[in-house]
Amino acid sequence: MQQYSGLLMPILLLVIFYFILIRPQQKKEKKIREMRNNLKVGDEIITIGGIHGKIVKIKDEIITIEVGADKTRFNVSRWAIGNVVKSEK
Repeated sequence: MQQYSGLLMPILLLVIFYFILIRPQQKKEKKIREMRNNLKVGDEIITIGGIHGKIVKIKDEIITIEVGADKTRFNVSRWAIGNVVKSEK
């Protein structure tokens, strides 16, 4: 039993780090991945750069959004979508 006591503390630290740091980060990444995979035309989004727009076209990994009063359109990558403000149902 004495020989295993030296291994107990590092293993305990790894378990604590897993539940405090790693597991919550994995859950957050999964939630973001699901949000980006469920994007639809008509959703109002905010990019990670802070641009507010409305999705008008989705083609694989490229999403066309419409911004501003003059309805300027431009393409962004799917990974650049930071948040869905209002989802089109």
